[in-house]
Amino acid sequence: MHLSVLKNEVIEYLDPKPNENFIDCTFGEGGHALEILKRNGPEGKVLGIEVDKELFEICKVKFKGLKRLILVCDSYSNLKEIVKREGFEKISGILFDLGLSSWHLEESKRGFTFRKDEPLIMSYSQEGKTAKDLLNELSEKEIYQILKNYGEERFAKKIAKEIVKERERKKIETTFQLVEIVKRATPVWYQKRKIHFATKTFQALRIAVNNELENLERALPQALEVLERGGRLVVISFHSLEDRIVKNFFKKSEREGKMKILTKKPISPSQNEIKINKRARSAKLRAGKKL
Repeated sequence: MHLSVLKNEVIEYLDPKPNENFIDCTFGEGGHALEILKRNGPEGKVLGIEVDKELFEICKVKFKGLKRLILVCDSYSNLKEIVKREGFEKISGILFDLGLSSWHLEESKRGFTFRKDEPLIMSYSQEGKTAKDLLNELSEKEIYQILKNYGEERFAKKIAKEIVKERERKKIETTFQLVEIVKRATPVWYQKRKIHFATKTFQALRIAVNNELENLERALPQALEVLERGGRLVVISFHSLEDRIVKNFFKKSEREGKMKILTKKPISPSQNEIKINKRARSAKLRAGKKL
């Protein structure tokens, strides 16, 4: 079951009022968007952007009756273009929830999780290179850089070496195969920690496959641009790389007099929320208001 992360905090900082329009840049399974729609009637709309075609089709059917929800299948890196195309105006708030949806982990069968044996695809849009392509085609140095830069993986060198060794023997195609490679490349103590030893490798590959950091850097300035004056921008990130991009963008925008930061420190989930939804534990919410 999908649980929207920091739902109350999102509503608090977006502060939706009757007849206001909002954009949910990462629609997923619609949890946040539905909460906004409860509060911005009778005329307010939500533009939901979902990059995954399969998930988009599921949501289109599921939310068919919601007249005030406009769903589009596209990447939020094209935000300005989407807004123009849809004629979506007077935007009071924009949300980015950069986490993986439960659907991707549990239903997509594309290798986003190391807990199931699935093909190593890891692509949201299902276009371009897959994780399998990267693992089998890139040089040891390039794989090392992905693991180091996008996963901040301390054993990146050893894992990259082991990947190249394995693919000389046979093609790397499944999640369990990759988990075994990481296991061979890391010490026993590393495998006994709270966080699964393959977490950072999977994270790094997912980021690389989907150009997640580049897309975020492209999207944030567009979001600020399309917002109305006084409009709010809320971003939930799940690892230090994303959070750094968001923090730096907010600080730069505030220095330039374009934004007022509403969260001096990022907001984290309560212990109670983490208990109910373990995936929320690394979430950080930052919010700003356009000047």
